[in-house]
Amino acid sequence: METKEENNFRDSIATIDKDGKRNVIYPKKPKGKFTKYRTLLSWILLISLFAAPFIKIDGNQFLLFNILDRKFNIFGQPFWPQDFYLLVLSMLVGVVFIILFTVIFGRIFCGWICPQTIFMELVFRKVEYFIEGDRAKQIKLDKQKWNTEKISKKLFKWIVFALISFLIANAFLAYFIGGDILIQHVLDGPFVHMDTFINLVIFTSVFYFVFAWFREQVCIIACPYGRLQGVLLDNKSIIVAYDHKRGEGRHKLRKQENRETKGYGDCIDCNQCVLVCPTGIDIRNGTQLECVNCTACIDACDEIMDKVEFDRGLIRYTSENDIEKGEKFSFNTRIISYSAILVLLVGFLVTLLFLRNDVEAKFLRLPGQLYTTEGNTIRNVYTFKIINKTNELYDNVQIKLISHKGEIQVVGGLINVPKGGLFEGTLFIKIDEKDIHSSKEKLKIGVYSNNELIETDKTNFLAPVQVN
Repeated sequence: METKEENNFRDSIATIDKDGKRNVIYPKKPKGKFTKYRTLLSWILLISLFAAPFIKIDGNQFLLFNILDRKFNIFGQPFWPQDFYLLVLSMLVGVVFIILFTVIFGRIFCGWICPQTIFMELVFRKVEYFIEGDRAKQIKLDKQKWNTEKISKKLFKWIVFALISFLIANAFLAYFIGGDILIQHVLDGPFVHMDTFINLVIFTSVFYFVFAWFREQVCIIACPYGRLQGVLLDNKSIIVAYDHKRGEGRHKLRKQENRETKGYGDCIDCNQCVLVCPTGIDIRNGTQLECVNCTACIDACDEIMDKVEFDRGLIRYTSENDIEKGEKFSFNTRIISYSAILVLLVGFLVTLLFLRNDVEAKFLRLPGQLYTTEGNTIRNVYTFKIINKTNELYDNVQIKLISHKGEIQVVGGLINVPKGGLFEGTLFIKIDEKDIHSSKEKLKIGVYSNNELIETDKTNFLAPVQVN
């Protein structure tokens, strides 16, 4: 059982010192197998992130989230506010998927996929290593006086950070206003599109603040995921863990010393796992909310184990049960339950996507307008919207009554609905008195393209109360 002194690390975080001031983290530059894998994955994700707003599928942006104009493209398919239920369901699927992954693999999302980690550790931190050097050189530079070397290096780093933040801001904004529109606004200049320029300045400032100053505190303080994993993890979850049964008691390495006879473990207390940690924790203390599963400690430890000719894996991806009991990973009831829920949600989402109408139409009586009569004919005026969710043009669209005999007159006549677009208009519906049986008659209206029914909608038709 841990003593109170051994458990003190849980009462504070590495980024705050005893006086409550900021404790700057200077992680040592990691290297090793997992670092190479993460770097490769980060390049793939970064290229995807910057390319997605400018990739077109059938003329539609690959990913677009234009909230103001209510235009959304997901994988090149246009979605509208009427499809919001699909977004909610997709978010539920995403949440369950992350929960399931956390239950099985811990906080692997944070270390390998999260944009905060990718930009911080594999972009901004690499720039810092290139300009200021590794951990020892960075500490030395920060402690020295503001001479020519320090001013030039710091100024150069801040300028590069600002430029990268500006590029990220542009990519981020392209997801919301459209890649083509952003490029045109940039070419036109800031004074022509001041709103776009202001947004870029705001986003650039936010990203610069996060990656130049706030940094790892986003993961520790702002992000709730670290606290969430404490609820989701159990002893069977695969996490980055220190094999305390093999490593304790830790002791410095001395030549020609029989560690087994003296009861020493494989940990030589080199502290390299702490020095490379981007959040400043000691993984040997066990699972902590600050750990983002970045695997830097695994690479550092494996390198030391190779040098002292011990087996690798003192720090590795494993479970508490594997360390304590030698139990390998197996599916438990909780994992099976989450998996079943995830499969059901994905199946439901796929079904709704297949059943999603390509065209959606809505007919509403013009507010504040009553019916009018022309001899034996009663007339109501309506506004209508036809939404085309496909990548095909619907031309020569016709609107007809299905439930009643009558006449529909569209103001303007011709209806053409562009691909991924919207057509709004006004129409009149005329019906003979003898075909109306209620003061609020239910009508069914059909939308046709090239004489093929593509959508239906229902609306009310007002008539005199005395109509038989």
